[in-house]
Amino acid sequence: METKRGLFIVIEGVDGSGKSTQADLLANYLRSLGRKVHHTMEPTESGLGGMVRDGLGGEHPRTSEELAAMFLADRVAHNVSPKSGIKQFLESGTDVVCDRYYYSSLAYQGVDGPFDWVADMNLKSPVIEKPDLCIFIDLDPKKCSERIHSGRSHFEIFEENEAMIAETRRRYGKVFEFLKDRENIAIIDGARTIEEVFEDIKKEIEKLR
Repeated sequence: METKRGLFIVIEGVDGSGKSTQADLLANYLRSLGRKVHHTMEPTESGLGGMVRDGLGGEHPRTSEELAAMFLADRVAHNVSPKSGIKQFLESGTDVVCDRYYYSSLAYQGVDGPFDWVADMNLKSPVIEKPDLCIFIDLDPKKCSERIHSGRSHFEIFEENEAMIAETRRRYGKVFEFLKDRENIAIIDGARTIEEVFEDIKKEIEKLR
């Protein structure tokens, strides 16, 4: 009997939007339904992912093109790894919940830069899996900035100020406009309680089951 493919769900949002909290809730919710779940993120915890994090943290400054290529290498490995790859989990019937995916690359490295190049590398790759659903947690940049700067002393290059966060949110809008007729994307209002946001996420999940 053929194993039913798992669901592949990506949670996106600008920094401080609450996406990681919602990804945790979603993974636990799916497990509560008796489903097998692999909860992962990008950049990954691999050596490639560490290089990306160094670039994002400013320790080793990189151009947008360098970061895009590094993210791509990390993403390819994330998909095809025989031990922890997205592909093998999905094929085994395990749901995959991923905190960030290629939508981030298009928004952070692609818009107002080499967009076609970044899009082609990711969307036309034969080994990068296409999600069943991308959920974007949308929140006012001012609130995101307040959350980021509360209790933190070090920031990544895209987290430094409210204007930068607002620009990233604008870029995501352009990405979703570009993808609207080819991908399943749900934009959810993040300016509510954690529980209210998650209720809307559950409604989107029900549409897939």
